[in-house]
Amino acid sequence: MNKKGKKYKEYLFVDGYNIINSWSELRELSSLNLEVAREELIEIMAEYQYYSGIKVIIVFDAHMVKKNVGKKETIKDVDVVYTKENETADQYIERVLDHIGKSKRIRVATSDWMEQQIVLSRGGTRISARELEAEIKDKKRMMMKRRSKEEKKSELFIGRLDEETIKKLDLWQKNNE
Repeated sequence: MNKKGKKYKEYLFVDGYNIINSWSELRELSSLNLEVAREELIEIMAEYQYYSGIKVIIVFDAHMVKKNVGKKETIKDVDVVYTKENETADQYIERVLDHIGKSKRIRVATSDWMEQQIVLSRGGTRISARELEAEIKDKKRMMMKRRSKEEKKSELFIGRLDEETIKKLDLWQKNNE
């Protein structure tokens, strides 16, 4: 449950650096500034979470940072985890899967083949970085199309037609699509 009391039916764990290194746009950003690339990934995933209704948890490796105790924060309603010293993103995700993988629907976004196999064996499903990128682009395209249709309809009909006529036109449009 999130702080607004919303229960999620599905959770998506994102191996943050794996995705950054897999998506060309983010990889280019990271070569200039890793922090900016992380922020962009968080922004993209926050938008995806909003439109999809899937809870997103992004996990970044911080296992090479000496004396790091790990950190969890919520940014734009997305949970962001920085692992502790000597703990990889994979290890963190596996641990969480062991704890909740059988009771919740969990997907893990990574292109690491070995990690994908472990995820499957622990009750989760996997999605590659490329598949996630395509899914996000498709979702964005659908939302923009829907928004465009709604804007056109409201421009055309505001104040001109009564509600019943608008409903009939909507029904006619659906039958002719």
